[in-house]
Amino acid sequence: MLDKLNGAFDPEHSSAVTLERRRLGLTALDRSKTAGGYTLYARQTGGGVVDMVDIEGRIAHQWTMPVRPGRDAVILPNGNLGYNGSHATSAALYPAWDLWHGGDFYEATPDGEIVWRHEDIYHHHDAQWLPNGDLLYTVAAELPAHLAKRICGGDPRKDGADGIFQSDIVRQVNRKGEVVWEWCIWDHIDPADLPVHPIFDRRHWPMINGVSETKDGLILMSLRTTSGVIAVEKATGRIVWHAGTDVVAQQHTPIMMDDGTVLVFDNGNLRVGSSNPYSRALQFDPKTMETVWAYADPNAPSFFSPFMGSAQRLANGNTLICESAFGRLFEVTQAGEIAWEFVIPDFAEYPAPLNQFIKGSHNGCFRAHRYAAEQVSWL
Repeated sequence: MLDKLNGAFDPEHSSAVTLERRRLGLTALDRSKTAGGYTLYARQTGGGVVDMVDIEGRIAHQWTMPVRPGRDAVILPNGNLGYNGSHATSAALYPAWDLWHGGDFYEATPDGEIVWRHEDIYHHHDAQWLPNGDLLYTVAAELPAHLAKRICGGDPRKDGADGIFQSDIVRQVNRKGEVVWEWCIWDHIDPADLPVHPIFDRRHWPMINGVSETKDGLILMSLRTTSGVIAVEKATGRIVWHAGTDVVAQQHTPIMMDDGTVLVFDNGNLRVGSSNPYSRALQFDPKTMETVWAYADPNAPSFFSPFMGSAQRLANGNTLICESAFGRLFEVTQAGEIAWEFVIPDFAEYPAPLNQFIKGSHNGCFRAHRYAAEQVSWL
């Protein structure tokens, strides 16, 4: 098997997992091009371990949280860790719910002391820790029966026997856990206007898998099972724009740039006009829906994460990309040159009951985040 420290390979004791037989840890570093800093990620199969690695790929700091990650971990402005944990007794809404629910949020000091906790058993996927300390996230909620009948597309054979369909509410809570803002998607979009992709389970429409707040008071939302990104005016609840299947495909983590463009991890499942799936980091102008920048591998199918994924614009103009399904974190220049690459070297199986949906040994993470040295001055 591959030695994580020196890259030595013993073919007589190799792993059955293809990725684990390849190079792990730091695989590329161009000091003249990288933005430098520290990269944070929470291993989906790490049981609660959150790692921060330096530009050499060495562990600079590590947390062990009380529960496995629901999805993400970030460094907050005060230097603490914001952690989206998987709630041990989350709502059991449908069979695959355990794959993407979270609902057990923690703030922890660099030493691991828990200083804040918030629980919401209906939370799933992404969350954003706002500058004022509030938490913005998505919860699942039962779609009213008369609207559930209007869901189209997808695979009706997978509909539950109970006839219940879930939809999404975006919720903001303060430090006391009080709800200070909510937005319900079915009050603004008719399910018939956003069909679920073929073959997909219809029991969760449209599955908001990413949320972020812009400096101009918009809430960006990523719609997974229907493919699309919408911008909601927070003050009025109005949908300002919608980037549909002609722009993105099964995307994650939309973030607005300073110039008003949007950076998104475009997974590429079921992309319109493409028979071979591939992922890309995509930056588009929501006023025109035109692409202003994109990165895809020169051999396009070589970069592909069918689920999860993120892209972060760095201070020097580079982009940190997380190819989540395969634990590959890499930094590219505006010209598409590789400045840094790190493959998470830790593999494990998902715990039950998740392992009935995702089998085998994995090194994936939901997102990765790069921080400058001054943002983690406690190191």
